[in-house]
Amino acid sequence: MATVVRSLHRYPVKSMLGESLQECAVDDRGLLADRAYALLDVEQGTVASAKDPRRWGALLNFAATFVDEPVAGQDAPPVLLAFPDGSRHRSDDPDVDDALTAAIGRPVQLIREPPADARFDEVWPEIDGLAPQQFIDATRHGAEAETGESVSRIALGSMAPAGTFFDLAPLHLLTTATLDRLHELAVESGADPDFDPRRYRPNLLLGDDGAGDDGAGHAEGGFLEDDWVGSTLTVGGAQVSVSMLTMRCVMTTLGQREMYPDAETLRTIARHHRREIPGLGTWACAGVYAGVAAAGLVRVGDAVG
Repeated sequence: MATVVRSLHRYPVKSMLGESLQECAVDDRGLLADRAYALLDVEQGTVASAKDPRRWGALLNFAATFVDEPVAGQDAPPVLLAFPDGSRHRSDDPDVDDALTAAIGRPVQLIREPPADARFDEVWPEIDGLAPQQFIDATRHGAEAETGESVSRIALGSMAPAGTFFDLAPLHLLTTATLDRLHELAVESGADPDFDPRRYRPNLLLGDDGAGDDGAGHAEGGFLEDDWVGSTLTVGGAQVSVSMLTMRCVMTTLGQREMYPDAETLRTIARHHRREIPGLGTWACAGVYAGVAAAGLVRVGDAVG
């Protein structure tokens, strides 16, 4: 079976729900206008991320869509924010920061450029095998007040173009084969967690084209992306350079809109797919990060090769 783009996902505001697209231009900053906006924690000076669930997990109950389709080479257009209470606010409304602050319960500003030396906080749940203890200790900024879990403070976008809000790299690719295999492994262990791809926030969800069954979705280990690291893939009219495996985090366990919290999703990855990342130690991984080798247009249904 050929591998194709099953769906495309853009997230106009970091850590909020985003948009599913039929096509999107890809440039060196990833999908056009992905993570164009973020919230700034006014008190801490950090960029809000749902990787710190007590403070920011509620962002996954907000949704953001662009008012107009972004245009390459121009500033991103305003976004329409759907609040959990059903109200809607535009990013260019004069009172949008007040509305967000009231809804979230912390002083925030909606920003389009990260501050100098931008950082975000990440909580490490007590899941064996999730991340190297050495990394957690080296980046530890404090502890979560209620659980005592370690909190890291991490530099934003170390593998992304300057001025962006990506945690690490501008593109995240994930296959349905990986999600299917994780579900199989969980069921074999007596669990039945929800491996909805929305938990993992991929830009490109990739899968077979349905033209036959040669077992490609269940390769050894089931994790097709592992073999892509260090290679360049052609995806539609673009080329992407796969840089590293994606280290999974607490964000995959959180509820969002109609999806319930489910920590077993992350435990399954930590049990069954821990991989060495050169220079960074052993992590629970699923999917890959990538940069852009050649810009182009990507559509749902495009071949990957």
